[in-house]
Amino acid sequence: MLDLLIRDADIVDGTGVPASRGEVGVKDGRIVAVGAHIDELASKTVDAQGLTLAPGFVDLHTHYDAQLFWDPTASPSVQHGVTTVFGGNCGFTLAPAAAEQQDYLTRMLARVEGMPLDALRAGLDWQWSSFGDWLKRFEGHIAINAGFLVGHSALRLAAMGDDAVGGTATPEQIERMVALLDDALNAGALGFSTSQSHTHNDGAGQPVPSRAASRDELVALAAGVRRHPGTTLEAIVPGCLSGFTDDEIALLTDMSLAADRPLNWNVLGVSAANPAGHKGQLRASEVAAERGGRVVALTLPHAMTIRLSFLTGFVLDGLPGWRDTMHLPVPERLKALADPQVRRRLNEGAQSEAAGILRGLSHWERLILVETFAPENADATGCSVGEVAAARGGEPFDTLCDIVVADELRTGLMPPRTGDDAADWRARAQVWRHPDAVIGGSDAGAHLDMMCGAIYTTSLLGQGVREHQVVTLEEAVRLITDVPARLYGLRDRGRISPGCHADLVLFDPATVDHGPERTRYDLPAGAPRLVADARGIASVWVGGVEVCHDGAATGALPGAVLRSGRDTETVPAGAR
Repeated sequence: MLDLLIRDADIVDGTGVPASRGEVGVKDGRIVAVGAHIDELASKTVDAQGLTLAPGFVDLHTHYDAQLFWDPTASPSVQHGVTTVFGGNCGFTLAPAAAEQQDYLTRMLARVEGMPLDALRAGLDWQWSSFGDWLKRFEGHIAINAGFLVGHSALRLAAMGDDAVGGTATPEQIERMVALLDDALNAGALGFSTSQSHTHNDGAGQPVPSRAASRDELVALAAGVRRHPGTTLEAIVPGCLSGFTDDEIALLTDMSLAADRPLNWNVLGVSAANPAGHKGQLRASEVAAERGGRVVALTLPHAMTIRLSFLTGFVLDGLPGWRDTMHLPVPERLKALADPQVRRRLNEGAQSEAAGILRGLSHWERLILVETFAPENADATGCSVGEVAAARGGEPFDTLCDIVVADELRTGLMPPRTGDDAADWRARAQVWRHPDAVIGGSDAGAHLDMMCGAIYTTSLLGQGVREHQVVTLEEAVRLITDVPARLYGLRDRGRISPGCHADLVLFDPATVDHGPERTRYDLPAGAPRLVADARGIASVWVGGVEVCHDGAATGALPGAVLRSGRDTETVPAGAR
């Protein structure tokens, strides 16, 4: 007898072939039958008439490393049809970690990945030290499948102690890092991640440990990955945001060649207003391919929107002269932002040439006040700063500071939305089909006050497929299931086929989409985060067990901790 039988579904199997009406039978967590009609009886039968059945979606770039301790469902990703997530990206993990490094790692994650510090301190018990011990904490305790890379900053701290921040590693310390990486990979880690990004600073405002790494250190760690089957690389360098230099392309290529693995970076932006911009970024892939390596860009299907907040100060602290103010304790920051002299200094720094690509933020009148909290700001919600300033008879920056201080820094601010018209969707769709671009880069679980990246799957299906029609439903499903699964060498996932794991999502193609972002206070210690509901997702199964029904978690925890070599196979750098 089958455990589950899904009848009369429009099956989109993940390979890109046209959908077919049929049935899917599941037993012991695996798909055992796919066909027009299945005669075998089942313990549970689901009538899927009018709905589409697809493989569960695969998200390669999340930061659920901490959240899974208090939220085993990885919400809201599971609500948006995601059944497999990968964490440990950007060089940031919670292991390996000695007792004396726990506070630093907590504060670093809070700062660079926008996770509320109170939530991290309340939600993590730190009952682990090695990467293997950390992975064991999730066995039998998660609803979705989760795999993790090893973060460079944690490796550096473990090998170098206090010298990890800003220090140059000795050959012996590099050997120690490689040994720690070996231990983690032997325990099931899926690869190595690092960050050289100028925007990545720790809790004290200093560059995160990985930013001090030499080329020799980075290549040595990449080479350590080569010895372990089913592993991969992820890296961020400054050019990921502004355009790669030749040296950065050479570094990414050298790492890919040293590991003999693909290396992916986050995130490639595409805009119809700058149609040649992404082509320069994809040159990294071309150069790497010429040398026998592979450099892959993660790209989002929808226009990226972010919220800014004077509470976390992330991004804003990159403006000239802002960092010290943004790192003040909240009471002192409130006092500073009420000071006319401080306001003048901050405004001048934001409008200076030194602000570079962030200078556009200094057009304060354009910022949208998407969420306010103080009663006196109720009339400002949904308005631009310029509109409120005109109504109140003040200057835009002064008005903004008044609003922020009244809200005790919690004000949600958003730059004007761009990149969401038909031309932009067409431009992005062209990139999705590039052999060295993969849809991903959600950052789900991070930047919780800035965005809800988990919406990318339902955004693609609702807007890319249905509204703008820049991609077929079958191809869209392939791009968020089979393509990422194959890049990471996932065994028996990403397709609906006999023998594959029964990770499945059932949705209504006529209504699938996402709702608006809103603040929810459901983190440990009552800390807030931004979430957005999914629409049109009927059911999500992991290993044949329903984990989400009509947007609500069922409480089942059938998810697997994905381990390199067991759950993944090796994808060489030259494979495409």
